[in-house]
Amino acid sequence: MKYVILVGDGMGDLPLAELDGRTPLEAARTPAMDFLASHGELGRVKTIPAGFPPGSDVANLSLLGYLPQECYTGRAPLEAASMGVDLAANQVAFRCNLVTLDFQADGDVAMIDYSASHISTPEARILIESLDAALGNERICFYPGISYRHLMVHNGVLDTLKTVAPHDYIGNSVTEYWQRYQHIPHIKSLLAEACAILQDHAVNRKRAAEGKNPANAIWLWGEGKSPAMETFEARFGLRGALISAVDLLKGIGVYAGMDIINVEGATGYLDTNYQGKAEAALHALDRHDLVFVHVEAPDEAAHQGLVREKIMAIEDFDGKIVQPVMDGLKKWGDYRLVVAMDHFTPISLRTHTDYPVPFALYDSQETSNPGALGFTEKNAAETGIYMNNGREFINKMISR
Repeated sequence: MKYVILVGDGMGDLPLAELDGRTPLEAARTPAMDFLASHGELGRVKTIPAGFPPGSDVANLSLLGYLPQECYTGRAPLEAASMGVDLAANQVAFRCNLVTLDFQADGDVAMIDYSASHISTPEARILIESLDAALGNERICFYPGISYRHLMVHNGVLDTLKTVAPHDYIGNSVTEYWQRYQHIPHIKSLLAEACAILQDHAVNRKRAAEGKNPANAIWLWGEGKSPAMETFEARFGLRGALISAVDLLKGIGVYAGMDIINVEGATGYLDTNYQGKAEAALHALDRHDLVFVHVEAPDEAAHQGLVREKIMAIEDFDGKIVQPVMDGLKKWGDYRLVVAMDHFTPISLRTHTDYPVPFALYDSQETSNPGALGFTEKNAAETGIYMNNGREFINKMISR
C-alpha cells in the first residue's frame, strides 16, 4: 500500500461577495479534487489545537500526525533544520523576513509588504549575506533562505521578546510590535543598523527604480528552541518523503526523519514548478511508503488579498498536482490518496484562521458510488466526518 498527502496551503476561505457568495475553492474548477471527494470520504480535521497560533507550522505538524502540544516550540527552529543549521541548547532561532516598512515622521511604523514584493532569492541572498558580514558576531548569525524567508540565530534566550507574524498586519500599523524590539538594547541596535544597510543597498536602489517594494527592514518572529520529535517511521511504521518549496515544511520533514526532496524551480509562489513536484512525488514512491506534497501558492495569494490569483493557484494545484499524481498512482494498484489544506486563509482577513479544514480520502480498493459532494468547505462541513486532531487523521488514513 502506498500513501500520498497533497496539501494546498491556505486553500480554505469564506464566501465572497465578488464571487456571488462562493469561496475561491467553490469558484475554482477542480475536477480532480471533486473526483476524490465524490469517490472517497469527505470530512474535516482540526489542525490547530486550542491556544496555538493558526500557522502552517502547527497545522502541517498536525497533518503529519503529530500533536503540537507534545512537540511544538516555534516556527523558526523548524526552518533552521531545513537549512542545515543545528541549534545548540542555548540558541534561539528567529524567522527573519525581508519586509517593506513605512517609518513615519510621528514615529508610527506600518507594514507595507511582508515579502518585499516577493523579492527574488538571488537578490535576497545578497542582502542577507551583507547583513551577516556587517552585523554577524558571536551572538548573532544570519542565514539566507528562499525569497523573503530567512533565518537569524541568537545565542542566548530572549524570554521577554514576544513577536508577531508580519503577514498578519499587511497595510496596518505595527508600531506596538516594532517597539517591543526597542526594549532590548542590542536588538534595537541590530534592527536600526540593518535598516541603514538595507535602505542604502544597491539591490534596493535597483528595486525602487524598477517600481518594486524595497526590502528596507527585517522582521524577526516565530522564535523558538530546537524541538524533540519522534520520527514519522518510529511513530507510524512508514518510510516517508516530503516535497515543498519552503524551509518551514522541509524542517518539519527533517525532524520527522523524512527524506526531503528538493525540486528545481519550486518557488513557493504562483510560478512554482508544479510538474516537477508531481513527478518527484511519483518517483519517491519507488523508495518510500508515503509522500507528503505541499504547495504554498494559494496561501500567498490569499495573504495579498488576490481573489483571481487564489482561484488560479487552486486550479493549478488541482490540474498540475492532484490530477497527475492520481494518474501516476494507478500503477501501484493499492494506494490511499488524501487532498487537504493545512488551514484557512480567508481573502477578507488576509491571514490564517483556526477553522477545521476539509480533507478528501480516496482508497483505490474502496471507492464509493459517484455523484456525491465535490471538494468544498461547505460540503466537508456537512458530511459529519470529523477528526479531533492530526493523529486521528493519520491513523484513519493508514489504518482503515
